[in-house]
Amino acid sequence: FSLNLAADCNAVLKALQPIFQEQGMTETVHNWEDHGYLATYIKKNGSFANLRIHPHGLVLVDLQSYNDHMKGREEVDQLLNKVEERMKELFHGNIKRVKRLPAILRGGVIDRYWPTADGRLVEYDIDEVVYDEDSPFQNIKILHSKQFGNILILSGDVNLAESDLAYTKAIMGSGKEDYTGKEVLILGGGDGGILYEIVKLKPKMVTMVEISFDKWAIIHFHIFQTGFLLVSKHTSNIDQMVIDGCRKYMRKTCGDVLDNLKGECYQVLIEDCIPVLKRYAKEGRMFDYVINDLTAVPISTSPEEDSTWEFLRLILDLSMKVLKQDGKYFTQGNCINLTDALTLYEEQLSRLYCPVEFSKETVCVPSYMELY
Repeated sequence: FSLNLAADCNAVLKALQPIFQEQGMTETVHNWEDHGYLATYIKKNGSFANLRIHPHGLVLVDLQSYNDHMKGREEVDQLLNKVEERMKELFHGNIKRVKRLPAILRGGVIDRYWPTADGRLVEYDIDEVVYDEDSPFQNIKILHSKQFGNILILSGDVNLAESDLAYTKAIMGSGKEDYTGKEVLILGGGDGGILYEIVKLKPKMVTMVEISFDKWAIIHFHIFQTGFLLVSKHTSNIDQMVIDGCRKYMRKTCGDVLDNLKGECYQVLIEDCIPVLKRYAKEGRMFDYVINDLTAVPISTSPEEDSTWEFLRLILDLSMKVLKQDGKYFTQGNCINLTDALTLYEEQLSRLYCPVEFSKETVCVPSYMELY
């Protein structure tokens, strides 16, 4: 409850006490003089409520109970309804806002709560754990969402859902590029989505290189030369177990391209992309397109404090060395709310060994529930 006036803490406490006492809950009250009251109410079945009264006009009620059935939920709703009615009687027209938040379900078999790139908590409509395995490098989950289909989650980071063709299309140039007869290098991309979509466009050859999980694994990220700077939030699309899981459970995304690591116009290398890039540069092998689908922009906004930005420039410099003069380098950036990190990312582009131009595009990726 947000009030239009200061709260009389003692009056609020006395008004709401009978409601909790009717539930057979025992009361403990803490008074911090100028900082308001905290009253706790405990029931014999382990349920409890916290009533926090702030003098400036904020009253918070938090209920926690183990109710895994409809009757228990109805009881909670009835109690909250009584609290709301009593508060309206007490303050008449002086309540600015009443906000009731849905219950957070802790300890469930299915984890429905995942953070966005900028630190907000999102509750997904997850109804099934499709795949949950630990590789030598990371935890790999594929969860089913009623809205988004199967979602790939790597070490707690939402990577890609079957609904997210918008992400794949954007990181390929949003339909503006002609891949016919072109040489394409994909860095990362273990879900197979980019590979699957590009193969449809009749390229000459697509090489997809996964990256080994070393000390750099937590900080990979992306840009491109003369196409666009896109955005996303990955952890790492790397090991063979990711490919195996996606081959079986993300087929709406990858089709059949992961059934074999080599096809008529593509090959998948399970290698660290850094030695591969160095080898290609030494051999003089050049690509029309390099698509970096490794990991997202580091959240850190202080490049001096760690080596994440050094790694970024390493990947960029190596990629520029294998990119044709008129080639394009596509990648993701991050959530548009992370403006500082994105600005620092763009600043790195002026520090490469060769001059580059860049542009950027914002798209809505359905399962991310935010603009990228």
